[in-house]
Amino acid sequence: MKILIQFVLFLIFASTSFAQSVIIKNAMIIDGSGKTAFKGDVQIKGDKITKIGSIKPKKDDVVIDAMGKILAPGFIDIHNHSESGLLTEGTATNQVSQGITTILVGPDGDSPFPIIDYLNKLNGKVAPNVGAFVGHATLREQVMNNSYARQTTPEELAKMVVLMEQAMKDGAFGLSSGLEYDRGYSASTEELIALAKVAAKYHGIYMTHMRDEEEGMLDAVRESIRISKEAKLPLQISHIKMGNRNVWGKSVDAIALVESEKKNGLDITADAYPYTAWGSTITVLVPSRKHDDKKEVETGLYNVGGGDKVLVTSCSSHRNYEGKNLDEIAKMTGMSAVDVYIQIVKDGGASVVCNSMNENDVKNFYQQSWVMVSSDGGIGGRHPRGTGTFPRVLGRFVRENKWFSLEEAVRKMTSMPANRLGLKDRGIIKKGNKADLVLFDKDKVIDKNTFTVPQTLSEGIETVWVNGKTVWNDGKVTGTMAGEILRRK
Repeated sequence: MKILIQFVLFLIFASTSFAQSVIIKNAMIIDGSGKTAFKGDVQIKGDKITKIGSIKPKKDDVVIDAMGKILAPGFIDIHNHSESGLLTEGTATNQVSQGITTILVGPDGDSPFPIIDYLNKLNGKVAPNVGAFVGHATLREQVMNNSYARQTTPEELAKMVVLMEQAMKDGAFGLSSGLEYDRGYSASTEELIALAKVAAKYHGIYMTHMRDEEEGMLDAVRESIRISKEAKLPLQISHIKMGNRNVWGKSVDAIALVESEKKNGLDITADAYPYTAWGSTITVLVPSRKHDDKKEVETGLYNVGGGDKVLVTSCSSHRNYEGKNLDEIAKMTGMSAVDVYIQIVKDGGASVVCNSMNENDVKNFYQQSWVMVSSDGGIGGRHPRGTGTFPRVLGRFVRENKWFSLEEAVRKMTSMPANRLGLKDRGIIKKGNKADLVLFDKDKVIDKNTFTVPQTLSEGIETVWVNGKTVWNDGKVTGTMAGEILRRK
C-alpha cells in the first residue's frame, strides 16, 4: 500500500513538473516596474511565470515568436463599470481586447450588494480577474429608505458600519464614494470617515469620485485628504480632472496640493482616463440641484461651453435624442437647449458625454508619477473610454505625443494599480507571479472608436493571457474563462 501511494505521488509530481509550458521568445519585455525594456524570453507553466531570460524550449513546449513585439504585464483597471456587463458577457471582449486582465468594479459609490453574492456569480464565468469595492451610496441605499437628501441618523450610520464591515470581510478592496451624485451628495464628511475607518481596519483603501470636479475641486481634494488622514488609510482620487472651462489650467494647483501632502507622508494616488470629455448623468451639470431653474441650467451649460458640448448617449424616455447634443435636439424640437435639459430631467434623466475639459490639464495630471491609468468605462459603455483607454494611452500619449516613456505608461497600467490594491503576485513580470500578460505592437497599438461609434475595438493588442490562459488572440476572444475572483488580503 505504501509503495502504491508513493508511486501515485510520483506520477502526480511528474505530470506537474513536466507539463507542457508556453515560451514567449524574443520579446521586448517591459516588466511593469518602470525599468528600461530588455529583450528576452518568458516561460509560462500553469498559471504562473516560471522563467525569464534566455530559454531553450523542450520538445513539447508551445513556442511563440514575439520578435519586435512588447510583452508587458496584463493591464489592471482600478475603476471599471462592468458590474452588469460581466454577468451577461463573461468574455468581456472590449476589455480584454485592450489588454485588461484585471477589473475592479464598484467605483463612484455604486457597487453590487452583497458583494459576496455578486462575486460568487462570476466565479469561473469571466475571462478577466475581478475584484470589487463596496459603494458608499450603495450602503446608504440599504438603510435610508430612498431618503438621500439628508445626513444619516446615528442609527442608520451604525447599520452602514455593520454592512461595511461584512463587505470588507467578504473581500472588498475598500470603500468607494460618488459624492457628486444624489445618493452621496448630502453625506457629511464624518459619515465617510466612519466608514473609511472600517476599510482601514481590513487594510483597504478609500477611492473617491469627489464632491466637486469643477469650481470646488480643490476643496473636494482637501475633504478627501481629511477623510484619509482621520481614517488612517490610503487615498485614491478617481478620474482626476478639471471638469469645466472655469477651472482650466488649475491642474497645477491641484498637483501642488497633492505633492505637499505626499511630502508630509500621506499615501495618496489618483487615476485618470485619456479623454477631454467626461461621461455621467445629465444632472451633474447643475450642481445646485435646481434642475427646473432656467437661470441655473443656463449657467450650468455655459460653464461647460454650451449645449453643443453635451452629447446625449442614453435617454430611455426620448430614444430619438440619443447620439445628438443639446443644441441639435433644441433645433430638432424647436426648444432652447435649456428647455431640452429641463424636459430630459423631468422625464427621468439621461446619460451624457460632455466635452468640457482641456488637454493641457489632462497632460499635466498624466505626467505625474502618482497618476495611474483607468478607464471609468466598461462592457457596453457609450463613452469611448470603455473600449479604447489603454491603447489610446500607448498609441497617442506615448507614441504620438511623447508625453512619457512606454515603460512609464506600462507602469501606470500594471505595477502601480497592483501596488495600490495590494496585489502582490500581479502587475510585474517576475518569476512566480501570475501569468497575466499582454503582447502588443508598439508601432500599431491605437484606439479606433469615437464618441458617436464608441464600441469599435482597438488595434495592436495581439495576445492576452490571464492566469496563463489565452483569452484574446488574433483579433478575437478565445472564450476561455480564465479569470479569478480577487479579494483584499
